[in-house]
Amino acid sequence: MMIQNAAEHIKKVFDQHRNPEKAAAMQAYMKHMFPFFGISSPQRIELGKNISQIFSISFLDKNLLNSLWDEKEREYQYLAMDYLKKYKKQLVSSDIEWVKSLIVQKSWWDTVDFLAVHLVGYLAQLQPSVIDTHINPWSTDKNMWLNRTAILFQLKYKEKTDFELLKKYILQHLGSKEFFINKASGWALREYAKTNPTAVIHFVETQPELSNLTKREALKHM
Repeated sequence: MMIQNAAEHIKKVFDQHRNPEKAAAMQAYMKHMFPFFGISSPQRIELGKNISQIFSISFLDKNLLNSLWDEKEREYQYLAMDYLKKYKKQLVSSDIEWVKSLIVQKSWWDTVDFLAVHLVGYLAQLQPSVIDTHINPWSTDKNMWLNRTAILFQLKYKEKTDFELLKKYILQHLGSKEFFINKASGWALREYAKTNPTAVIHFVETQPELSNLTKREALKHM
């Protein structure tokens, strides 16, 4: 009952802070993929803190997060992401399937990238076996967003990055015309280049079939 009350309260609060002008701009930025209330990030975070205090939310409640993920307006998913980031250390390796369910629902770069870097990346460090059992299959899945997740999950690993694995995932998509795959490949390489620029330059120079977008992104700050 408490979760239902919290979800209903969130709906009421978000509706009270609706800003059509800001919503229009946010929807345009996101290619009109989702409706928005027009609530800015700082405002949403503050509202989330107030809601957490009112309902004593101090743990990761999947029922509440699922209810937020099911809603139309994008701020609901952003609020769920705020909670996920705050309580992600309460996740266990078996939660990888639940995280996958979030990745493939209402998929767009804003949610997928967060889930890939902050949750999948965290769970893969917590229990490396999920790389073999889940992330490897995702890298060639028919769902493009799972492919992108596999490429990006090590984004913040720095010297702990398994570069051979990253290269494998990128090479699996040689010839792809998918913007979000080629962009992710370049982004992952650019991030690793901060740790090992020589390795990234060598990889890009010896793989002429990489897309121009991937190459450009990878060497952007070289």
